[in-house]
Amino acid sequence: MSVTGIPFSYIIINFALMEFSLTTLGTSSASANPYRHTSAHVVTVHNHRFLVDCGEGCQMSLQQCRIAFAWIDNILISHLHGDHLFGIFGLLSTMAMQGRTAPLYIYAPAGFQKMLDFFYENFADGVKYEIHFTPLEMKEKEQIIEMRQLRVYAFPLNHRVPTFGFLFEEKMPARNVRKDLIEAYNLTITEIAAFKRGEDVKRGRKTLMAADYTYLPYTPRKLAYCCDTAPFRRLTEWIAGTDLIYHDSTYADDYQDHAEKYCHSTSRMAAQTAAAAGAKMLILGHFSARYKDLAPMLSQAREVFPETYLAEEQHKYEIPLKN
Repeated sequence: MSVTGIPFSYIIINFALMEFSLTTLGTSSASANPYRHTSAHVVTVHNHRFLVDCGEGCQMSLQQCRIAFAWIDNILISHLHGDHLFGIFGLLSTMAMQGRTAPLYIYAPAGFQKMLDFFYENFADGVKYEIHFTPLEMKEKEQIIEMRQLRVYAFPLNHRVPTFGFLFEEKMPARNVRKDLIEAYNLTITEIAAFKRGEDVKRGRKTLMAADYTYLPYTPRKLAYCCDTAPFRRLTEWIAGTDLIYHDSTYADDYQDHAEKYCHSTSRMAAQTAAAAGAKMLILGHFSARYKDLAPMLSQAREVFPETYLAEEQHKYEIPLKN
């Protein structure tokens, strides 16, 4: 078996540590109902887990999905409507009761500082860990987190209050040198290091081309979270080429006037955004409680963007490795 002509045995990847996924903990808008919890999601990139929004019932969904609270070091809050953050005080308190000592990083609109102050004043007994809060106030797409293999960006959305979307993007990995060619050409450590950086190597009058001696172990993947928002042109630029988009789909076509009035999207609008962005997969979420049957939403979206799926409660959507 080979990948782009390279023997599979030369591609060494720890697949267990290469996960890139979205777990939907809550897919309802406005309020919880018997079928769906309010907005909360976990994005897993390699061995890092990010909680994106923290609606009511988030703790229960995390436990049902067997995601330990201690695994979460970063919480990203898109905006300060209750259905996206009513679960935050309970989660912070439970982390304290479980003996957390590791720092927690929270990214949210600037107004969250008042809520955090209220938490400290009234519920912070026993909190032994530090909470580092970063206010989101950008007008353009900006990087907010950088890790060894990942960058996270935030960007403004089109909603009634300051609201932000998030883009999770793997960094370009170092190139791997073909093991069969190391021995065949007696490559030195210096030459191997140069090849891994993508640099060609000079040997007298001959040039060894990095492209001939190396391969990219995987193509970087991208995941975008866009909720709540009405469509706007810049969004498609900021999330262009994304592998998976989770997008506001509060209404079907029958309530398009509500979507426009309250700065939300219909499923068709979400599909138009995904198509314009050149995405590979669209996950619809943030459904109005008025809808028990979501089939019309899916049908309307797939008329525009066939690779559309309905977000299911406590379901994991994975982006496979690409070679």
